[in-house]
Amino acid sequence: MARAISTRRKTVTTVVAWLVALIIFFPILYTIITSFKTEPEAIAGISLIPSGTFENYIEVQAQRDYFRPFLNSVVISLGSTLIALLISVPAAWSMAFSPARRTKDILMWMLSTKMMPAVGVLVPMYLIFRDTGLLDTRTGLTIVLTLVNLPIVVWMLYTYFREIPGEILEAARMDGASTLKEIVYVLTPMAVPGIASTMLLNIILAWNESFWTIRLSAANAAPLTAFIASFSSPQGLFWAKLSAASTLAIAPILIMGWFSQKQLVRGLTFGAVK
Repeated sequence: MARAISTRRKTVTTVVAWLVALIIFFPILYTIITSFKTEPEAIAGISLIPSGTFENYIEVQAQRDYFRPFLNSVVISLGSTLIALLISVPAAWSMAFSPARRTKDILMWMLSTKMMPAVGVLVPMYLIFRDTGLLDTRTGLTIVLTLVNLPIVVWMLYTYFREIPGEILEAARMDGASTLKEIVYVLTPMAVPGIASTMLLNIILAWNESFWTIRLSAANAAPLTAFIASFSSPQGLFWAKLSAASTLAIAPILIMGWFSQKQLVRGLTFGAVK
């Protein structure tokens, strides 16, 4: 029998949740507000009342072409996500349903690669990209972002696949399904929430990646993270223009996250005890 929860406790919990959400979202909100201020207003101090000017957006578009880095971000994020899924789905299937003696060691090793500072491999990666002609190309950035996010994708899919009863896959094998058909027609449809949330999370991580995209691109393949960084100049930081550039960069991923939040939450809680 479910335990009754008082109205007061519900109210307190709701208020606390909204406060936490506001604290987390406040930097983004303040960036959006600052983008509608003039430069003197932006540096004057904290104020939540913008002047309502669109001058910063006009100047940002006039100084830098927004649509080229936007297209680069879309291609790099979607490309790295699709490649990561093509690699991770069979890998997670084998680890979840045909584990070997060293499966857990391999998973821990993959996770340990995320603990290494990225700057530690910057020089060899730069030299490899320079010598192979991948420097400042969409292909190169897609490859590096795939490798960066691959451990997280494998771990998430492995967790989701572990919640699927193995008997269902055994039944498919008894009916004559090959390994490929088992993955495509049986496993994948059952893990759609987990795969969708993993895909969304990977797109967000790839979209927001700045370390590799800034250092391995110059002009041709520069995504929106490099677009934002280009507004930092030796003359100083122009906060209003920088906020406008940041707002333009985060707007697409913010809108996507807002409309897909139910699917994302459903996937992240896939297999949890209800």
